[in-house]
Amino acid sequence: MSPLDRRRFAAFRANRRGWWSAWIFAVLVLVTLFAEVIANDRPILLVYDGTPYFPVWRDYPETTFGGDFLTYADYRDPLIATNIAQHGWAIWPPIRNDWRSIDYERVQPHPAPPSAFDLLGTDDQGRDVLARLIYGLRLSILFGLALTVVSSVIGVGAGAVQGYFGGKIDLVGQRVLEIWGGLPQLLILIIVASVIAPGFWTLLGVLTLFSWTSLVGVVRAEFLRARNFDYVRAARALGMEDRRIMVRHVLPNAMVATVTFLPFVLSSSIVALTALDFLGLGMPPGSASLGDLLRQGKENLQAPWLGITGFVVLAVLLSLLVFIGEAVRDAFDPRKTNS
Repeated sequence: MSPLDRRRFAAFRANRRGWWSAWIFAVLVLVTLFAEVIANDRPILLVYDGTPYFPVWRDYPETTFGGDFLTYADYRDPLIATNIAQHGWAIWPPIRNDWRSIDYERVQPHPAPPSAFDLLGTDDQGRDVLARLIYGLRLSILFGLALTVVSSVIGVGAGAVQGYFGGKIDLVGQRVLEIWGGLPQLLILIIVASVIAPGFWTLLGVLTLFSWTSLVGVVRAEFLRARNFDYVRAARALGMEDRRIMVRHVLPNAMVATVTFLPFVLSSSIVALTALDFLGLGMPPGSASLGDLLRQGKENLQAPWLGITGFVVLAVLLSLLVFIGEAVRDAFDPRKTNS
């Protein structure tokens, strides 16, 4: 690690709010990545008649555990549960529900309030809110990260070309950005949702069409400023290709300003998916998502735990990303890293 990187890391760590937010966000990512072993209606490990099984990662017919049918085993079925208890043992996840599990044992109508079995209650279809929250967080974070990476690559590339070459390329690029930014994004999403079945990759592709423009202006300004520096002119005079100059000499300086925007781009990506799910234009119906939880809270005002849970989780997640962004901005601030 270079001295400059050490000073930047020290400045990032000095921002205690951003430092702890980064740790909390990292823990959230780690927990949601292993959602299957935290919230699931299948055992993690099951030993039946001395033979180990891993139901979380593989489907088994219920005949394997003394059932009568070749359909996939329901491990909460009384018959299957009794056979497993008599002929072996099982290790269950801490939360014995996944995002599709329906609580058929509840006496109260759904959505049901929090209980010992459903810590955050159930939604209007009887599914465990806590389990759906864990899976929904994973979906939102992974989607936000994927959209941030893809849109950043396209936006940085477009801004670099415009800023470095300037002239007609920059003029045409700016006019294209103006026209592209004026397109009705929501109307296009409605048209796409009516023609193509919405899904993770479909939404990622459509939102990428509009989100890549967010970093173009920053990168373009950095390349416009740096293209006339002496070291760039010297590299041109020595016969170095424009592509190598852009990648090796100008891009690292431009990335300093770009990196400070990435946490905010990530938060806007998560908000975009949440808004689409809330409007019914996002993931397929029934998918675990924060937007679906907020929509259920709006439609079931008699169940305040739905709306409160969705609001608190989304507010905390976005606050963490904003605090991380502020800490990253401090880390790349020359006034703090040069002191």
